[in-house]
Amino acid sequence: MEETGIELIESATAFIGHTQYQTIVNSGGHGLITDEPLKANGSNTGMNPFSLLLASLASCTVITLRMYIDRKMWPVEEIKADIEMYKTLSGTRIETKLSFKGEVNDEQRDRLLKIANACPVHKILIGNIEINTNISA
Repeated sequence: MEETGIELIESATAFIGHTQYQTIVNSGGHGLITDEPLKANGSNTGMNPFSLLLASLASCTVITLRMYIDRKMWPVEEIKADIEMYKTLSGTRIETKLSFKGEVNDEQRDRLLKIANACPVHKILIGNIEINTNISA
């Protein structure tokens, strides 16, 4: 794409055949299976797209926190992000609950909350998103 200020960050390819909603997704040299649950007539052989979205946010959040904690050399053994998505009257709400195994004081907690909210996937989800879909010949 020859537009000023545009930089490719990542790409993904998804392929679906005749197995009820089972989809093969490839990105960054890795593959995974997504699907729909049985209650949605899927085969339940992988995460559904909403779960995959939350998994992306959860993993980005804990990775970002781990990078920061390691740089600060704080004694935190584990970082956990529990994320839930809700449908609301005005749209969608995502709730994230963070927990840490190790010593974290109140000042560090405040800083870690700011760092968590600055993870790249979080920024994309709350930012200005433009999606262009086309059909190739």
